Amino acid sequence: MNPTSAQASPPGTKDVTAVLFEWKYDSVAKECTGTLGPAGYGYVQVSPPAEHIQGSQWWTSYQPVSYKIAGRLGDRTAFRNMVSTCHAAGVKVVVDTVINHMSAGSGTGTGGSSYTKYSYPSLYSSPDFDDCTSQVGNYADRWNVQHCELVGLADLDTGESYVRGAIAGYMNDLLTLGVDGFRIDAAKHIDTADLANIKSRLTNPSVYWKQEVIYGAGEAVQPTEYTGNGDVQEFRYAYDLKRVFNNENLAYLKNYGEGWGYLSSSVAGVFVDNHDTERNGSTLNYKDGATYTLANVFMLAWPYGAPDVNSGYEWSDADAGPPNGGTVNACWQDGWKCQHKWPEIMRMVAFRNATRGQAVTNWWDNGGDAIAFGRGSKGYVAINHESGTLSRTYQTSLPAGTYCNVQNNTTVTVNSSGQFTATLGANTALALYAGKSSC
Repeated sequence: MNPTSAQASPPGTKDVTAVLFEWKYDSVAKECTGTLGPAGYGYVQVSPPAEHIQGSQWWTSYQPVSYKIAGRLGDRTAFRNMVSTCHAAGVKVVVDTVINHMSAGSGTGTGGSSYTKYSYPSLYSSPDFDDCTSQVGNYADRWNVQHCELVGLADLDTGESYVRGAIAGYMNDLLTLGVDGFRIDAAKHIDTADLANIKSRLTNPSVYWKQEVIYGAGEAVQPTEYTGNGDVQEFRYAYDLKRVFNNENLAYLKNYGEGWGYLSSSVAGVFVDNHDTERNGSTLNYKDGATYTLANVFMLAWPYGAPDVNSGYEWSDADAGPPNGGTVNACWQDGWKCQHKWPEIMRMVAFRNATRGQAVTNWWDNGGDAIAFGRGSKGYVAINHESGTLSRTYQTSLPAGTYCNVQNNTTVTVNSSGQFTATLGANTALALYAGKSSC
């Protein structure tokens, strides 16, 4: 590979990322060892490791005031230990990186730094920010989107060499701690050429990164502009999954992905929900129960894009920060939802790893909300999103034998014709893959 070319889709044989939203770094480390590594997750994505404004709300993490690792989720030592622990468990680390802007106000940061909007001592001063100090308001105007202030946050002038160097310095520091990739928050609000320049300054210019560029019909800035830098998060995938699962037919998913006009699979980051969309209602979220679970099962079984499994915490107040300040004593306690560990979701990670590179085969649907498909000779999935039980015989390309249905840990026998008969309850799924014969 050309060392300056973009690393599209996470490198390696395991492309599923567990996004542990607002988890403290020492809790992330334990989860890499206890769950993520053994389950086959290739990556963990952690919340922004930079000093930020004070406050209990989750979004304070997205208002940096310095590039010191001194936020609520842990200090530099905790971060470094987390990276090395996750690596030892076979899990790579992606960092959610806030480089479009700084804070909206003034005060003292979580690491003790004093700051005012447009003045961050020893880092940035007023000339380092864009001239437009009004809020972004016109998405049909490229200049407005990329030079004005996103929800009133001080917008860095990423066209400036000094600013580019300071951002690259922060990212290079993270690379020295062993970080394997970056999620670029608010990438749509940064010119793609500015991001390319910043990436070129990294000690590893081909490092994996995925960019948050939310698609909007008719908007001036489009996701395709950013694919030269690396992956781009395909928000349409998540929006459309909600609509299909709630209001349409799963049968429509037969050509999901590029067939729906999305980004090329090789550069698309996909998800059922993320920390923003689960709160703003644009996608499914944990409150959707079995529908949410089945959407995650479909995402992990379907060969389009590189999937993120969102793992957050219960909320009624959409601004509320993490329980226990981010300390996770145990999954499913204190409000931690741990979607990455829901058995029906977690076991699909190994399915995805086992079926990597296999085309979709043997598609079946009932015209409604029951679908099934194979992944070559390596796997087979059936999803029943109907309100009643479904019993039928399925045709697969699997070798004859006994398989574990990892959705509920029952065994299924495939005959010499590649067929098996199964009964699926309402809103349940079945998943078989080569190499998993016993439960």
